[in-house]
Amino acid sequence: MTTTLRDITATIDELWPLAGQEDWDNSGVISGSSHHAVSSVLFVVDITDETVSEAIAGGFDVLIAHHPLLLRGLSSVDEDRYKGELVARLIRGGCAAIGVHTNGDRVPTGTSASLAKTLGITVERPIVSDELGGGLGVIGHVPEQTLGDFARDIASKLPATAGGVRVSGDFARRIRSVSLCAGAGDALLAHKDVTSTDVYVTSDLRHHPASEFREQARLGNDTALIDVSHWAAEWMWLETAASEFRRARPDIAVTVSDINTDPWSFAVMQ
Repeated sequence: MTTTLRDITATIDELWPLAGQEDWDNSGVISGSSHHAVSSVLFVVDITDETVSEAIAGGFDVLIAHHPLLLRGLSSVDEDRYKGELVARLIRGGCAAIGVHTNGDRVPTGTSASLAKTLGITVERPIVSDELGGGLGVIGHVPEQTLGDFARDIASKLPATAGGVRVSGDFARRIRSVSLCAGAGDALLAHKDVTSTDVYVTSDLRHHPASEFREQARLGNDTALIDVSHWAAEWMWLETAASEFRRARPDIAVTVSDINTDPWSFAVMQ
């Protein structure tokens, strides 16, 4: 019996229920027919020129991306705009596309749990729990060590990116309790379980939210910040997701892309 895109989406909904995605999210099928025959899938973080080229050149039937290409509403798929051009290339190349975004974040084995495991963090609970048994972010702990040593260890375990690992806090400060949110986590900066830990690890921290957080931390627990690449943090989840998918669909060939889709090319140190 031929496996179709409808079968693949049903499996995805079992592993990472669409009911768990955030209200603003747009996970699910991006392009492709429900009757499209599927024998191979490629997991990526981002749908870009390079990952679309990899999917088509490799003859993959489905591109499963963590970040939905059409997260914001579009009024056109004009091929002079990059999203329209990528969708057109996927359709012409016979490759469907599916997004597994915040529904992949919120499951117990999601992006934050996978990153925490990679970094040697013992997870105790989510920062924000939900009724599906998962939630956003994690609270946990590591063996007591300095903030600087912890940051160096993180840098050694994540794929290299131009932005590296940025830290706000005293290098020699002893830390043990950790809060973490893979991807952009500034929405959780004010959460009481974050501010009660020794360090918060996340991505995409901007000047004002980070500065205000650290200034307020002076009057409380002095929670440090570690900012890592958004792509690198979530790329660590892909192998977990692929392994779960392989167990659920042993009839499908599953590959994880190692293309670095971090948007930054290089940094000039001062």
